[in-house]
Amino acid sequence: MKYDINLLTIDEKLTLLSGKNNWQTNDLDGKLPSVFVADGPHGLRKTNDAQTKDGTIPATAMPSLAVLASSWDRELCYLNSSTIADDCIENNVDVLLAPGVNIKRTPLCGRNFEYFSEDPYLTGELASEYIRGLQDKGVGACIKHYALNNKEFERLYQSSEVDERTMREIYLKSFELVMRKCMPLTVMCSYNSVNGVPMAENKWLLKDILRDEFGFDGVIMSDWCAVKNPYKSVKASLDLEMPARKISFGILKQAYERGLLKESEIDYCVQNLLNLIERIENIKDKRKVTFTPKQRHENAVNVAKESIVLLKNDGILPLKSGNVLITGNGIVTPAIGGGGSSRVKLRYKLPFIQSEIKKHQPNLNLTSIFAHVNAAQSRQTFVALEKAYEADSVILGITLDMEEGCDRKAIKLPTIMEDFINRVASINKNVIVCLFVGGAVDMSAWIDNVSAVIWAGFAGEGVIEALAPIITGKVSPCGKLTETYPLCIEDTPTGLNFGNEYLDNYSEGLFVGYRHYDKYNKKVLFPFGHGLSYANFNYSNLKIEKQTETDYIVKFNVTNTSDIDAKEISELYIKDVFSRVTRPEKELKGFAKNLIKAGETIEVSIPLDKSSFSYYSTPLKQDYVENGWFEVLIGSSSQDIKLIGKIKINLPETEQITTDYVENVDKKFDDYWGYIKFSYPEE
Repeated sequence: MKYDINLLTIDEKLTLLSGKNNWQTNDLDGKLPSVFVADGPHGLRKTNDAQTKDGTIPATAMPSLAVLASSWDRELCYLNSSTIADDCIENNVDVLLAPGVNIKRTPLCGRNFEYFSEDPYLTGELASEYIRGLQDKGVGACIKHYALNNKEFERLYQSSEVDERTMREIYLKSFELVMRKCMPLTVMCSYNSVNGVPMAENKWLLKDILRDEFGFDGVIMSDWCAVKNPYKSVKASLDLEMPARKISFGILKQAYERGLLKESEIDYCVQNLLNLIERIENIKDKRKVTFTPKQRHENAVNVAKESIVLLKNDGILPLKSGNVLITGNGIVTPAIGGGGSSRVKLRYKLPFIQSEIKKHQPNLNLTSIFAHVNAAQSRQTFVALEKAYEADSVILGITLDMEEGCDRKAIKLPTIMEDFINRVASINKNVIVCLFVGGAVDMSAWIDNVSAVIWAGFAGEGVIEALAPIITGKVSPCGKLTETYPLCIEDTPTGLNFGNEYLDNYSEGLFVGYRHYDKYNKKVLFPFGHGLSYANFNYSNLKIEKQTETDYIVKFNVTNTSDIDAKEISELYIKDVFSRVTRPEKELKGFAKNLIKAGETIEVSIPLDKSSFSYYSTPLKQDYVENGWFEVLIGSSSQDIKLIGKIKINLPETEQITTDYVENVDKKFDDYWGYIKFSYPEE
């Protein structure tokens, strides 16, 4: 090792356990290199002065993780973070504090725009590629927020109360998948407690599960100001308290002198920090900027094109001709990102949607009027209504802010926005609503009155240049939702319940997102995995090739029956048909995204392994596959299943209680009750 822990005094070791300032690890007055960390997941957010929050450096604003995830594209996730890595390299950032892989338990979570999905498998797959894109360029990743941080309300104090199986299958699974596929250099622990123990002090989750079971061998740092008791955090194997806090050294020193903290426990964390310093130095040779600022912007545009979701289309899109009014607060000044630590300072000026649409479709006669749809009625509003009456169609943009630190109070749009949509729709039946919103929206008040709905989300600095070719048909939309859009908030697993300031009971268990709607047979506005295209696709010829008892290759054909080239996302779900434990109706276990030319048929191949069929057995303390029948469901969304196949698993007795054994037990019971009836006949 280049940095010898034996050369450090106990005071130096204790000093290393807290940051140097807001964004750097301690360098012991130049004795060690300092690691520089910075936000954020959607583009670099670094300040000129590490001691202050002022002077944020301009950077490329990529689509939010919620938008990126709707691409369902592993390669695109790699490109996205590789683009951000260039800004990190140019600004000497060693670790990017990203990505966030928390599960979207409720659509009210104010930080959902920073998270991938309601599904842990999809989250783990996409996050792994995001991490590779950073670390292949020599920039460390920091996966967060470990664990069960699923809303912002009282996040510093509230305890997430959850059973172990739910924790393992839903909320820890994305972290586990990442550790198995692509080891990040760092992990950030969350603010909240889990079952009464603060995460920064939770040895079972930090040491026993994350490190010993999942195999994480890097640095665990706190979320900013998440540490409540520094010495308890060190005992739990939290290596680094961030940011700097002078009082922590004194608390740690006192705990050490009183025998509450062993030097071996201190050394464990310090060695992890020294290893991080050395790892970062070793990967610096990989640091090479590969994209110019202009190319980074082009990447932002291309990622947005692949991710924007067409939710509804009654045939109005794509627009080819006619008089078109462009109005609403969103279409002129769209939200490109959410607030908080992920906000990026732009170095690029967004173009006007009118000029971008004109580039792709000169036949359109465009008029643009900004209307304050989130304020009282104004002169612009009346002018917009008058122009809407004259137009052949209307593009109406809606922006709704979301930010870290506070949750949404509702998933309906503000009443004044809903009223404006309905007023425009009452005088023009051809309304296209573009939503610049970070998460699910209750559209029940207006969706039946409009012809099309596009979810652009917070799609970064390239959103306008991505949206224009989709509206005009130069690009066929191919994004699909990674969270369910419910009919109303009351239909969701948690409803309006946020817990109190003390605890939040995860009483819904495994049934989060589409698992919940499947279990209770609830209708939804748009299901998980939903997204429309300008092309039509036909699924056929399902084949399941057995490799081992739990390894299979699933193959099927997808045909583009239209006259345009387009991409299709195919989704594979697994159903345990006769499960002896409570399981979801089906679970996502594979997906593929393919470009299919007009009239072309391609064969899609998706692998399955033991994890595709297993559940977490709490008594056995491991993932477990029970013998029996499973269904393979191929669909274009969780509620649009096209093909169904069957698999029967029959593991040996060393791994499984066989069906024959169960049948023999049942026979013995039948014989016993037959004997009782024979010996004591009814009178």
